[in-house]
Amino acid sequence: MSQGIIKEEILRDDLKYYFMSPCEKYRARRQLPWKLGVQILKIVMITSQLILFGLNNQLVVSYKEENAMTFKNLFLKDYSGVDEEDYSVALYSQQAVYDSLFYVLDQYRQLGRLSVGPISYAEEDGKLLPLVICKEYYKRGNVEPSDEAYDIDAQLEKVCMANDPTNVSQWKAENVSFFNLEFYRLVDIKITFQLKGINLQTVRSHELPDCYVFFVTITFDNQCHSGKIKIFLDIDALSSACKNWKISGTAQKNTHYLLVFDGFVILVCLTSAVLCTRSIVLAVKLLQRFSRFFRENYNHKVCKTDQKEFLNGWYVLVIVSDAMAIVGSILKMEIQAKSLTSYDVCSIFLGTSTLMVWVGVIRYLGYFQKYNVLILTMKTAFPKVIRFCCCAGMIYLGYTFCGWIVLGPYHEKFEGLSRVAESLFSLVNGDDMYTTFAQLKDKNSLVWLFSRVYLYSFISLFIYMVLSLFIALITDAYDTIKNYQKNGFPMTDLQRFLREQKDFPPSEEGSEMDTETGMGHPALCCCRRAPSNDDIILIS
Repeated sequence: MSQGIIKEEILRDDLKYYFMSPCEKYRARRQLPWKLGVQILKIVMITSQLILFGLNNQLVVSYKEENAMTFKNLFLKDYSGVDEEDYSVALYSQQAVYDSLFYVLDQYRQLGRLSVGPISYAEEDGKLLPLVICKEYYKRGNVEPSDEAYDIDAQLEKVCMANDPTNVSQWKAENVSFFNLEFYRLVDIKITFQLKGINLQTVRSHELPDCYVFFVTITFDNQCHSGKIKIFLDIDALSSACKNWKISGTAQKNTHYLLVFDGFVILVCLTSAVLCTRSIVLAVKLLQRFSRFFRENYNHKVCKTDQKEFLNGWYVLVIVSDAMAIVGSILKMEIQAKSLTSYDVCSIFLGTSTLMVWVGVIRYLGYFQKYNVLILTMKTAFPKVIRFCCCAGMIYLGYTFCGWIVLGPYHEKFEGLSRVAESLFSLVNGDDMYTTFAQLKDKNSLVWLFSRVYLYSFISLFIYMVLSLFIALITDAYDTIKNYQKNGFPMTDLQRFLREQKDFPPSEEGSEMDTETGMGHPALCCCRRAPSNDDIILIS
């Protein structure tokens, strides 16, 4: 047997082995599927890690939300328990403003006797941090609505006062002029203070309770000068490790076990990333050997689609998910060590990595013909769907801008661009149709008529035409795949080589080479691999 034939057989064996499933590789060479084992272990560990972090994150979020509701009920007079749109309370009279303002100060002074939770004043170096109240107003102004006259200096001035929370009553009496408000000049009043609390509910989860600092801001907003002053209460919570703590009874500290578990997750993800990177490097080298062999023996260049078979996108997905899992695990360890409080950032990394890990499972199901229809359909339909969405997106953006500028002042679902986009997307899916029609204020007949034309045309266009065409594209791709699975996929240069066929039609990339050597033939490059049997389709 000549050296060339031996080289060809070795290359063919390496290619067949590369495109085998993990089970086939084990049967062929008795090599354990380490990558598959690592991926299964990684799925179990990352999912467990996500569940543990999610349960802890829910306790943190619920603690912050419940404290926000507590502060609103404690410090806002006549708070109903439900926010009105984006604000908590609305005031319409001067006396109501004074009553609400002094109510905040009085409630703050009595905080220790009012709150049922572990909340107290914030201290620094043994001293209580002061309550700060600031009012912002126009520098000078004179307004006479009856004469349709005004004289306003648009420059804003800000005056602030701070005092010990326990001396609020004396402070009010000594600064009567500060609380004498000229409402036509007043822009807003802001009251800021800090409180401290301890999240004791984590004891039940066998974790150390965190200490929190709440930065509370209460705003009396009069920017519109419409006779309606809105009150907002916002809090920012900062958690940290408590300085002095002692836990007895059944609750024990298990942070060290969680840190060890997170460290093991990082190690597994690093192993997975290294194995996938190694596979990519080996695939590139194998592609170079295959291309060189075709060029030297058949004067033929491998087409681009066949080249893509060697560049496994699943490996890239796994590497990206491993990187995100490692970053998320590091952030989680920092949070458990009380060095960071970025729960949201950590959630994004862990959640996205878990999503990618579970999506990557489809790769192994794709080795079986009865399970890989979804992958092949998405792969076939994706280019057409993207082009279609680009065209439909232009129409969608046009409706978005038009709805915002025309219907925004009259309909709450069209008040902002993001709201308009979300409302239109809901209409495409058949949600809230009647509500969208009914909620439009009919004070302006012209706008009401325009809204009917606008909504009917959008619904008709996108539901009956755009959505139907979108589904038709996917259905067409599905029918194509089913037909290929029934009658066989078109043969490719790669498949012909693996089946030891010598008749390779020239590819589009090889047309120039063929022309130069006098071997011009009609270009044919159809690069889908045919299944070796009816049960298994080899996909990389």
